[in-house]
Amino acid sequence: MDRLQIAIEKARAQRALALSAANEAGQPVLVAPAPTPVPVPDRDELWAALAPLDLSARPLRDKRLMSRQGGKDAAPFDLLRTRMLHQARQNGWRYIGIVSPTPECGRTTAAANLAFAFSRQPDLRMMLLDFDLRRPFLARMLGQDVEQGMQDVLRGEVEFADHALRLGSNVAIGLNQGPAESPSELLQSVRTEEKIAEITAQYDPDLVLFDLPPMLGADDNFGFLSKVDAVLLMVAAEETTREQIELCLRQLNELTTVMGIALNKCRHPGGLFGNINDQAVA
Repeated sequence: MDRLQIAIEKARAQRALALSAANEAGQPVLVAPAPTPVPVPDRDELWAALAPLDLSARPLRDKRLMSRQGGKDAAPFDLLRTRMLHQARQNGWRYIGIVSPTPECGRTTAAANLAFAFSRQPDLRMMLLDFDLRRPFLARMLGQDVEQGMQDVLRGEVEFADHALRLGSNVAIGLNQGPAESPSELLQSVRTEEKIAEITAQYDPDLVLFDLPPMLGADDNFGFLSKVDAVLLMVAAEETTREQIELCLRQLNELTTVMGIALNKCRHPGGLFGNINDQAVA
């Protein structure tokens, strides 16, 4: 069972236990009237109702988003998609974070390319959520202007259905229009955990990818990483130091499972991708 769903089930069990104790003690128990049944749209209807991503907003190749059309340029990300999906299915994972030691490692670029790669696999449903609430970049990279952000969705001020954009028929993307107030506290809040569980229950995606902040320099990730099933660590060739990688791995291993390390900006064929991939990504 997903970790977020476990939290919901635990809360329900505690409430049932409290009601049982009240009954045994002869205390009055207030029971809310049964709600009027409301028709629930099926999954296909919910996904189809999401506003489409405007792919004419910016030349995607200028931002190294090579996976839109497929082909040779998209091959590294297609392979990354396949290996990630294989591990997720083997281990029963749904929630996967993408992190890096520092900015400029290509984390958001890889996340966006993965979204395009998954959009060409229509039998799967995938979500990409921008959870870098301190320095969001995904909306700008995709050339999208959004009035609200994922921070507004997490606070319950905007419905996910009114905010998310659909890529193809099977990828939903949640963006941010700017930095959030108190990003660390928001990521670590119970409300965020409950909101993700609610969205997942409604849309039933096969995989949810979180574009997360850099590991070093802030504590934004530390309260949230325990809620994901696994993480992919993105590092930059000739930029990320061995000490930074080792420090991140120690921190990540205390919080979640590291599914692999991706070497980005590599000038030579081949590279490092933990136990998932033996190729570098562009």
